[in-house]
Amino acid sequence: MVVLLLFGGALFSRCANIMTPEGGPKDTIPPVIVRLDPDNFATNFKAKKIYIEFDEFVQIKDQNKEMFVSPAMKKQPQLTIRGKGIVITIRDTLKENTTYAIDLGSAIRDNNEGNPLNAMRYVFSTGDKVDSMMCSGYTADSYKADSMSRTFIWFYIADSLPQTPGYDSTIFNRKPDVIARAQNNGIFIAQNLKPVNYRIYAIGDKNDNQLYEPGTDMVGLLDTIYNPAKMPEFAIWFDSLRMYPSAEPQLYFRMFTDKAFVNQRLVDAQRPEQKKAVFYFNADYPRIDSLEFDNIPSDKVFLDPQTNGRDTMFVWFDMPAEQLPDTIKGKIVYFRHDSLRQLSKTREPLKLAWKLVETKEQEKERERIEKEKAKAKAEGKEYKDPNYKNPFKLTISAGKEVNPERGFDITFGTPAVKFDSMAVELLAVAEDKSTTPVERHFVRDSMNMCRWKVVADWKEKTNYRLYIPKKNITDIMGYENDSTVVEFATFDPEKFATVSLNIKGAGNNRYIILLTDGSGKTLQELTNVKSGKYRFNYVSPGDVRLRIIEDKNGNGEWDAGDVIAGLQPERAEAYFNERSEETFTTKMNWDFEINIDMNKVFIPMTMENLVKMLDDKEDARLQKLYEEWQKKQQSGEHKEHEHQQSQPAGGGMGFGGMAGSMKGMANTLKR
Repeated sequence: MVVLLLFGGALFSRCANIMTPEGGPKDTIPPVIVRLDPDNFATNFKAKKIYIEFDEFVQIKDQNKEMFVSPAMKKQPQLTIRGKGIVITIRDTLKENTTYAIDLGSAIRDNNEGNPLNAMRYVFSTGDKVDSMMCSGYTADSYKADSMSRTFIWFYIADSLPQTPGYDSTIFNRKPDVIARAQNNGIFIAQNLKPVNYRIYAIGDKNDNQLYEPGTDMVGLLDTIYNPAKMPEFAIWFDSLRMYPSAEPQLYFRMFTDKAFVNQRLVDAQRPEQKKAVFYFNADYPRIDSLEFDNIPSDKVFLDPQTNGRDTMFVWFDMPAEQLPDTIKGKIVYFRHDSLRQLSKTREPLKLAWKLVETKEQEKERERIEKEKAKAKAEGKEYKDPNYKNPFKLTISAGKEVNPERGFDITFGTPAVKFDSMAVELLAVAEDKSTTPVERHFVRDSMNMCRWKVVADWKEKTNYRLYIPKKNITDIMGYENDSTVVEFATFDPEKFATVSLNIKGAGNNRYIILLTDGSGKTLQELTNVKSGKYRFNYVSPGDVRLRIIEDKNGNGEWDAGDVIAGLQPERAEAYFNERSEETFTTKMNWDFEINIDMNKVFIPMTMENLVKMLDDKEDARLQKLYEEWQKKQQSGEHKEHEHQQSQPAGGGMGFGGMAGSMKGMANTLKR
């Protein structure tokens, strides 16, 4: 079993060097290990160099990204090529009585075709025995409810850690005792563990620096400690399609970005336009005590948040352009994290520079206008530029058709300082072209000063006309609008589908339900959902899915976890029906009814339930592969060698399915 884990890719690919005849099929077989010195699993290890010889010449690729050592060394081992092998040079002082594993990932590849030798590990102990316990697990993005690839799993011996209820700083203050890494499917197999209690974390190492960077890297935690010797049995096999070991997971990590550890600071302040500045903060919800600019009254400064967390903010200056200096100076007083991660009031100077840089075309046009103005003035005439184009920007989101449940928006290029909304006409247009005034009002978007929502009692399948008179709106630049007429119709419900939901099992909980298209893009959203009946109206025909969030605090949004406080993120799950189908096809003028039992969607994630969930996902993935292969066959586009490599052996074989052709002979291990 150990050989299967360490060198499964090589072992099951071939057992002898197979030469490729000139002009024959492409070599797809990875290198095979023929000699190790010292031997793998050596004890009382004192060597400084390890030699691994292969049956062919090899190359080393992406060493820094692929290789890691468990436990970590201060200086990473160095890999060099020697003949048909590699030399691993240990550059650090090793700990006594410690089992080490050098995991090379897929860094070793054959020299000709670059076929990787996956899941290669070299293990040794500086003591008289090698730790041999194992455990498995699965890492997933807690919001997307999908697997997280190549995350690191950090194991800490629990008895050596301080116990501080409600304050867990383990991953910030200690190096892990054992490190494992998940494969691309999110499954990890942790080896060389002791039969002791561990506190375990999962780290999404975004920068490949084998460090946890709060606010940047995703993290996962468990609610209790685990001893591999007391955990249930699990099966392990070699995935012959993905070409690496896989297993039934015992542990489940729901990973998230811990925003509580993002240091708040003003990252940058720019002035991209004469009357507009942009402030970028490092974290959501900055606390601004005051914002002042030299020679600009406070009532002429508009703050315009651009994101829900207000970490990006526009600042508009309602002043004549000629009164604004090239460099606006001022100061901001806000709360910033200090070196101890405490928020404290800080004052920072501001220096916002802007200068008009003309292109040659703009310079030429300006000079032309100046000459013609001078000529008209000399002749006592009023100058009118025949090439004049109104710089006022106005965008109306209403296309030919409008969803009557949502209405539409009007967006200006810059904030409006004058908007006579009473002069704007909204008319319902009958078939005989007669019109009826419609009561409407305009609501400014709280997250964008330039956007206004048109609110009315919209009727289905009705024609409308919107008329905005000339010079009705003046923006902060002093520009005025041209007259605008827009004609549109509201949706005809017979052209759309309706998705009806029957919710049960919610209890006292509240949920958020997202209707997405087949690619996962959110189309519609329901919040504050409990047991009862709900509807998604005006659903375009096609493939849709449902994602459900368990809204524990009822705030209408998904909340991440908190490592220090030991809080898990709110669960988000994809909905599958009784036939394990995730995607549903809606049709025009259909009412598509879905029954959802929240007790089944949010079933406790025991090992048995986790394996079943991954079984279903794997079967769906393999079915998709099979369908794609069938399409290639039918179209005649596939090639023979592609057929040999990708043709499925059959569908629905359970977790691992076709890819787990070795699963039939998988070992069941007692940890």
